[in-house]
Amino acid sequence: MNTTDKLNYLIKHLLSENSDYENIAVPEDTEQRFRLFRSLVNVRAPKPVSEEFLAVQDEFLQGELAEKGVVNYKELSPVKPRIYLWQGDITTLKCGAIVNAANAQMLGCFCPCHGCIDNAIHTFSGVQMRLECAEIMRKQGFDEPVGRAKITSAYNLPCDKIIHTVGPYVGGKLTDKHCEQLKSCYRECLKSAEQSGIPSIAFCCISTGEYHFPNEKAAEIAVKTVNEFLRNNSDIEVIFNVFKDEDHTLYKRLLSGN
Repeated sequence: MNTTDKLNYLIKHLLSENSDYENIAVPEDTEQRFRLFRSLVNVRAPKPVSEEFLAVQDEFLQGELAEKGVVNYKELSPVKPRIYLWQGDITTLKCGAIVNAANAQMLGCFCPCHGCIDNAIHTFSGVQMRLECAEIMRKQGFDEPVGRAKITSAYNLPCDKIIHTVGPYVGGKLTDKHCEQLKSCYRECLKSAEQSGIPSIAFCCISTGEYHFPNEKAAEIAVKTVNEFLRNNSDIEVIFNVFKDEDHTLYKRLLSGN
């Protein structure tokens, strides 16, 4: 199968899983076909899927990754010992683990083609990610508390593992509790990585998007918590991954001052 054949196969299979989709037309445009594939993956419940589907999906996602290009963090220049700052797509970063800003259900974003990091990580890792998360949550028996950490495989991403953490939601005024919860996210992710022998970890800007944590305060907490952990505990290397220019400027200033 070529890339087009793989994409068409995946869409056809996903559409066949739900009778409500029988009248959905498959677009001719390649970009729109990919958006349909991504949407179907995003709304798909965590349920078993055939080995054939997984094989085709994995080949397709690996091809997408190759086209985007993989960035090995070891080829970056550290801004200070054991700390890196990188602006780019975290789903293309090769390192020990990347951090996913998850929701309390830990099942990924169900909003089709949403721009959050949770959506991107689940989309490009593959449907296996949601299945693994669902099994973790089934065994746990309750929603994931804010400030904890869970580790899963990374499947089709270039990192070795994913560390999922639920950040605090700031619906109004920022409080000390929000700040302590965000600090816990960073600390627990670092502890989980260290305990699991993961040598490097890439943090996204936890809670600053849909959860409305103020960017500057979030960056201050992130940098301070990581610095404290590295001073006292670990040889782990940390990558601060940012997407927006605003966050890159914030982290660059904070890291140069510590």
